[in-house]
Amino acid sequence: MTDFDFSFDPRYQRVLWLLGVTPHTSGIQIADGWLLARFGRWQVRTPLTNITGATLTGPYRGYRVIGARLSLADRGLTFGTTTERGLCISFHRPVHGIEPTGMLRHPSLTVTVADPIGLGLALET
Repeated sequence: MTDFDFSFDPRYQRVLWLLGVTPHTSGIQIADGWLLARFGRWQVRTPLTNITGATLTGPYRGYRVIGARLSLADRGLTFGTTTERGLCISFHRPVHGIEPTGMLRHPSLTVTVADPIGLGLALET
């Protein structure tokens, strides 16, 4: 099992805490052929075979990245904790994550982990 922690910018920790997103309730795990992204009450779980690629992204504007965010342009999902940089993970089959019924699906997930390069490399293997 490989774990990746989110990079928490102190300027946004209070807002994230109000959303239930803390270092204890968030993280990325890669294990047994699966990717699990936890972000407070939100999560994305998908087999690694569903991943088509990963791209380094950032920097971002705070209002576009902090928290669990849905892109109205492409339905992409973001789990954001910092404006510095992150990793956008693309999927063959869209995944659910922002709402509990699973009716809304996302073609990509951007995560602002402390080691986005390491996560990208881990997803390649």
